[in-house]
This record gives sequence, structure tokens and C-alpha cells, in this order.
Amino acid sequence: MMKQPVDTIIFDLGAVLIDWNPRYLYRKIFTTEEEVTWFLENICTHDWNEKQDAGRPFEEATEELVQKFPEHEAAIRAWYGRWQETISGPIHETVDILKEIRDQKQHRLYALTNWSAQTFPWALNNFDFLHWFEGIVVSGHEKTRKPFPEFYQILFNRYQVNPARALFIDDSQRNIEGAHAVGLPGIRFESPAKLRNDLQNLGIIR
Repeated sequence: MMKQPVDTIIFDLGAVLIDWNPRYLYRKIFTTEEEVTWFLENICTHDWNEKQDAGRPFEEATEELVQKFPEHEAAIRAWYGRWQETISGPIHETVDILKEIRDQKQHRLYALTNWSAQTFPWALNNFDFLHWFEGIVVSGHEKTRKPFPEFYQILFNRYQVNPARALFIDDSQRNIEGAHAVGLPGIRFESPAKLRNDLQNLGIIR
């Protein structure tokens, strides 16, 4: 897969280094897993959340849903009112891998994340390892997101990254395919153990 020596590693954050899942919050609000699933598939959906990732203000997004689904107002407002409860903490085994790469001093480290500009400052304040990256490109700041090609290009241009010499790690196959479309090799994150094995096979960690 890698034709040139890799000098740059680009990490996704949510579900790779940070354990984010709205189910953590909504399991406290609803009684059954079926209710949680229904709410996340029909009210606070993935598509709705991605608009905030791309820069839409929380307030606008919340009011839009409350007007559409007034009977679910309390649960809708909880999404941002109790947003911190959607994060259980770091994915420690992946953070360990990141530390190994950092300590080897062989690769530049960047992050490329679909994350709201309004909540990302909280993450920066709560996860010290985010400061190990030379740069982080946040979708909410840039008003675009993965898998759109211009979002990857922002990172390449801002930090003089040659995509042919970089490796991208993301849990979403859609985002990996978006990376491939702009010449950025990627591996899909499924678990820290598999990531470790993939990186060892590429000679990036021992």
C-alpha cells in the first residue's frame, strides 16, 4: 500500500483516540436500548450532527429539531446541554500507540477531525495528548468536513504535507475512501490491537 517512506501520520480523534458515543448519554435518558436507537436514527441523527461538525451553531440546530419534534424537546436539548456525557474518556491503548510514534521522533503527527468548533475547546482542555500533535484541523472551524476533498487539502496546504508520504487513520470507511480519493493512503481503525498490528506491518512502530 505504501509506495514512499511515511514521514507523517494523521489521526482521526473520535472513536480512535477519544471514546465518543451519544449512546452513553441517551442510555441515561431512555429505559431501553431500542428507545436509544430509535431516537438516534430518527431525531438526533448522524446527518443532523454532521451539520454541526461542519460549523452550524448548536443553538440553531437544537431549535430546528425542537420545532420539528416538540414532544422530544428535553432529549433534544440534552445533546448539547449534557454533551460531555457522550464522552467516556480516552481510548488508552490508542493513546499508547500515539505516544510510541511521538517518542520515536520519526514521524510528524497531525489530527484531522469532524468535530464542532463549540465543543472542541473542551476536548483540548481535557485530553493532554491532543497537544502532542503538530497541528489539528477541526471541521467546525473550517466549515467543511471529511470526506470532502477540500478538508483533507486544508491539512496538506497548511502544514506542507505530501499525501503520498503520509498515512491516515480513521474509523470510518467513508473517510478512508475520501482520503484515497485525494492520494492519501489510509487504514481503517477497528481496534487498538489491529491498529498496532497494521502499523507494525508497515514498519512504523516496533
